[in-house]
Amino acid sequence: MTYSEIRKNEEVLTFIKKGNANLGAMGFTDHSEAHSGLVAERAAEILKKFGYPEKDIELVKIAGFMHDIGNAVNRSHHAEYGALLANDILKKTDLPLEDRVQIVSAIGLHDESTGGATDPISAALIIADKTDVRRSRVREKNKATFDKHDRVNYAVTDTKLKINVGKRVISLNLQIDPKICSMYEYFEIFLGRMMMCKRAAEVLEASFKLTVNGSKVL
Repeated sequence: MTYSEIRKNEEVLTFIKKGNANLGAMGFTDHSEAHSGLVAERAAEILKKFGYPEKDIELVKIAGFMHDIGNAVNRSHHAEYGALLANDILKKTDLPLEDRVQIVSAIGLHDESTGGATDPISAALIIADKTDVRRSRVREKNKATFDKHDRVNYAVTDTKLKINVGKRVISLNLQIDPKICSMYEYFEIFLGRMMMCKRAAEVLEASFKLTVNGSKVL
């Protein structure tokens, strides 16, 4: 079982689609295949730049693409539900047991409410997921109805994730329009996620830095 095969897997795609629809009905930002693919590729880039083996890179891509399938069951504890669903799906493949358990573990650990990085694969997945902050994640609707999650994402006019291999630093650089979202609102939602990234970077023997509008805040 490879990443390219998982991206075409009907069961996985159906769970992602239903999960995204559920979250849309509840007013959450986009969690579609676009988000899943971005997380998979970004997590792979992190491990690749830090010199991790090709096997780990392949596993983190699979975990990244499947990480949000639990939203099809419920937003609450979606990481744990997603891990169980992923285990059932991957059982039907030729993936070795050890690799399946690694993927399932990373998925189950990726949410800030109950999880945390325990190894390089879960760490890269967490950083890739929590740094996907962008205007295009806001669903099309009247701006007057935006909640604070919408405002925070819509206020981000530019986002860049940089990896300094030599200094072992992962940096998230954001440009935020303060007329749309206050810094207080941003940190109310994202501080916990950014601290999770900081701890995940430490598992990779790196540091995590956050810059907003040119000012270092973490």
